[in-house]
Amino acid sequence: MLRRTDFGEADRLLTLFSREYGKLTAVAKGARKPQTRKTGHVELFMRTQFLLAKGRDLAIITQAELVEAYPDLRTDLVRTTYASYLVELLDRFTADEDPHLGKYNLLADALGWLATSENWLLAARVYELRLLAMAGFQPQLFHCVGCQETITEQDQFFSAELGGLLCPGCQPADRKARPVSAAAVKLLRYLQTRHWETVQALQLRRALHTELETVMHFYLTYILERHLKSVEFLHRLRREAALFGPTNDQ
Repeated sequence: MLRRTDFGEADRLLTLFSREYGKLTAVAKGARKPQTRKTGHVELFMRTQFLLAKGRDLAIITQAELVEAYPDLRTDLVRTTYASYLVELLDRFTADEDPHLGKYNLLADALGWLATSENWLLAARVYELRLLAMAGFQPQLFHCVGCQETITEQDQFFSAELGGLLCPGCQPADRKARPVSAAAVKLLRYLQTRHWETVQALQLRRALHTELETVMHFYLTYILERHLKSVEFLHRLRREAALFGPTNDQ
């Protein structure tokens, strides 16, 4: 479940992302009543098997069976915020009723990463790169998007407009391109071409985490033409609680 809002006196309006139908909206009638059996199956981030009936305007949930609860994603504020970011990002990159099994599996996997690992920053970067590739916006990290020459091991520039790296000689092609260090380029390439099981043990310095996040959010903001609410809340959370994930002292 991606989103939920109160609807009527006792119902909830749910935004779901399903294997078969993609993103859709459905009504969970009576879900806000304490005694209803649906209550424990319509929480945020849960994976649930629903039986839907076709209503006049919206689908109606008639049965719900829990598949995966991910309880830690609702009891830990940092995990909750990162999970909110994952689903908000998927929501922005997904049209209604457009099935995409790859995106469904990616979200299910990534919620599991957040629930079982404390390397939240790295999980978010891997998720972003995978989702961008599925949405048709995979950043070019191996060749300059200006001259098409192979990127060498030196500091480069990242162009959100052109969708990838610019070598120093081509940087004038996009005056808004952001500098990116050789270390960050190397790591982005690694994350783009490896599975989570391979990269999850990486422990990075805070400065490198910050650089990766800045580059990725720069690109995502350009594509989506908006800032995400979950990102703004995450930044505020860090400022107020001095949180930066498990690798902030390394």
